[in-house]
Amino acid sequence: MTGGIHASSQRCFARTLTAVWVPDEHQEAMRSLVRAREDMKNQQRRARQQLNAFVLRCGHSWPSGKSRWTQSHYNWLEELKCSHPLEHVVLQEYIDAVREAGERVSEVSKQIELARQGWSLGKVVEALVALRGVDRLSATILLAELGDISRFEDAKQLFSYLGLVPSEYSSGEKRNQGKITRAGNSHARRILVECAWSYRFPPRVTGHIRRKSKDAPDYAQQIAWRAQKRLCGRYMKMVLAGKNAKVITVAIARELAGFIWDIVRHEMGAINKEAA
Repeated sequence: MTGGIHASSQRCFARTLTAVWVPDEHQEAMRSLVRAREDMKNQQRRARQQLNAFVLRCGHSWPSGKSRWTQSHYNWLEELKCSHPLEHVVLQEYIDAVREAGERVSEVSKQIELARQGWSLGKVVEALVALRGVDRLSATILLAELGDISRFEDAKQLFSYLGLVPSEYSSGEKRNQGKITRAGNSHARRILVECAWSYRFPPRVTGHIRRKSKDAPDYAQQIAWRAQKRLCGRYMKMVLAGKNAKVITVAIARELAGFIWDIVRHEMGAINKEAA
């Protein structure tokens, strides 16, 4: 009798367990590579901030409205006149640090491009670029961080995994929702929010979108167009309602994740069918 109760308890306990996805070595390596690029970008950002701060301390400022970090900007930096010879040395060191940081970012980006060609999720990247605001790099970062997201039963599970659902403070019959939980993968969430900014413009298939998505499957392009109509319309509706721009973008990012999940689900189904 005791043994039967014990076996029954084990079965009940097993039903409460949640399956955990374990990435393979290649997936881990891809994630390390995209995170290395993010570290390089942070170093580049800091180097640029330090250079800008020094230039301001020397009494110079780049004209407002003109793009920074172009060849014209570098030429202007290198021709600046400082009050003391040692300041010229400091200026050149800062300029060299910015250039070196940019070269490291470019090198890691090239390595990501090469690594994607032999990656099991490489075909999925080509499907995701059909979406507005999603290029090969951002799609690669998302899949490197999240893996095969078709493992989620529905898009809502993915929203929760990403921490893009509202936090809740409830007691009895009272139910209050607050800011997003931010409990998930912060790297993937940041990329999604960056991609979501593109939907502040009216929906249309531009030449850039047509060129980058020319190799994407037809179903991915159809989903991408539905995403544009839905998300661009929602963005404008929330703007007219007086919502904060950051709140709007996070809401758009959450729905964009749903369209990404849909495309990945279709593509992984096609890949598995071909393998069978």
